[in-house]
Amino acid sequence: MRNPSPVRVTVDGSVADRVCLGVVEAEGVYVRAEAPEVWEELERLAGRFREQYAGRAPSQIEGLQAARELYRRTGEDPTKTRPSSEALLRRALRGQPLPRVNSLVDVCNLCSLDFMLPIGLYDLDRVRGEVEVRLGRPGEVYESLGKGVWRAEGRLVVCDGEGPIGSPTNDSVRTAITLHTRRALALVFAPASYPAARMRHHVEAFAARLRTFGVAGSVRWEVVGGRPEAVEGRGPRLAER
Repeated sequence: MRNPSPVRVTVDGSVADRVCLGVVEAEGVYVRAEAPEVWEELERLAGRFREQYAGRAPSQIEGLQAARELYRRTGEDPTKTRPSSEALLRRALRGQPLPRVNSLVDVCNLCSLDFMLPIGLYDLDRVRGEVEVRLGRPGEVYESLGKGVWRAEGRLVVCDGEGPIGSPTNDSVRTAITLHTRRALALVFAPASYPAARMRHHVEAFAARLRTFGVAGSVRWEVVGGRPEAVEGRGPRLAER
């Protein structure tokens, strides 16, 4: 059976000069309730970071600064509202257990911790129409996972035809990943100053992990924005398992 057409993801012109976006679209998704092999990889990475950054405050960890820059550039104070990637790293550095949700969400968290960038994750069969990254409009809200009603106005958000479905801070209940998810979209967020070649490396690594851990059958990816050096070959790709 023919796969559905790739979802169209755009960045609104008002924030296009502030955002670099890695887009990963997965088909043939198989979500498992438990993913011990992913958990082992997460614990190894968390342990390495505890050794590497022992005694350092988050403000002293260079890798966290890109996400913080994105927040400042889009009107958010990253010391008050944490990027989801920084929240994961803080838990890891304190030796607290990292979330265990399901195999797809756990792979996403592994990538977010590794890249030190926030990643939004959405069930594409629950997304309505095209996807746009923009600033929230007056009165816009969404029911978030774990944080209640999230006020989107003036914040960087991901929207579909019915309104906001997430942000670099948290995702929505409406498009949450479940064991029934068969198509998924992940968005890796960075500031426009982020090297596009590095973002390309991230989305390729994300795609490889989805296949390695048996979460997706095929993966498309692209990079939108970013600093333009060394971007030859940038663009959509399709990898089939």
